[in-house]
Amino acid sequence: MKNNILIPSLLVGIAIVIAGYFIGNMHKTGIDSERYVQVKGLSEREVEADLAVWPINIILAGNDLKNLKELIENQNEEVYQFFIDQDFNAGELTKGMVNITDAASRLYGNNAANTGFRYTAKSEFTVRTNDIKKLQKALGESLILMSEGIVLGSKNEWQPIEYIFTGLNDLKPSMIEEATKNARQVAEKFARDSDAEVGPIKIARQGLFSIENRDLNTPQIKIVRVVSTIDFQLIN
Repeated sequence: MKNNILIPSLLVGIAIVIAGYFIGNMHKTGIDSERYVQVKGLSEREVEADLAVWPINIILAGNDLKNLKELIENQNEEVYQFFIDQDFNAGELTKGMVNITDAASRLYGNNAANTGFRYTAKSEFTVRTNDIKKLQKALGESLILMSEGIVLGSKNEWQPIEYIFTGLNDLKPSMIEEATKNARQVAEKFARDSDAEVGPIKIARQGLFSIENRDLNTPQIKIVRVVSTIDFQLIN
């Protein structure tokens, strides 16, 4: 009879001990999983723009409509030929339409009396190239056109030439890797100060890539930057 009671009691006791062990271990694991550090990793690259866009305006004014139209069309052809002589090809040059405004036809804001000219003609011309040095050379040589009475104006006065970097996708993998390594270094410094070790990544948040001019004087040089936010598990 005693044995019949003892054996079930012993089994129940063993079960309680085992259950207690697992419950305690789960609690410890749960606490450990809450120990992490959130850090930011930075990666930067200095790169040269690989695309330039120069939107040009040619503007003339006069009172003889026919003569003005011929004059601006001739200047448009001269500008086109100038860039051809500077080794640009037809695919890099885009001629826009010639627009002529009659100041006398405006009901409001009539400036014809102030300027002395009734008609204003504007021709748009765009240079788009991957050869940055060639464009910068042409920019310096464009003074030749001024000596011929042709004044080139930029469509965007605040940014005469737009410099663009198009190779971001090629940089992304290595920059993300560098940002992650940088974040781990920061986490390891924190862990040493906390008498812990850095474990695996718990959560990783990739930041947005940004491309900015290095400074106002060299817009053809870009700074590519990304900041990643990463949570690392901490281990005792």
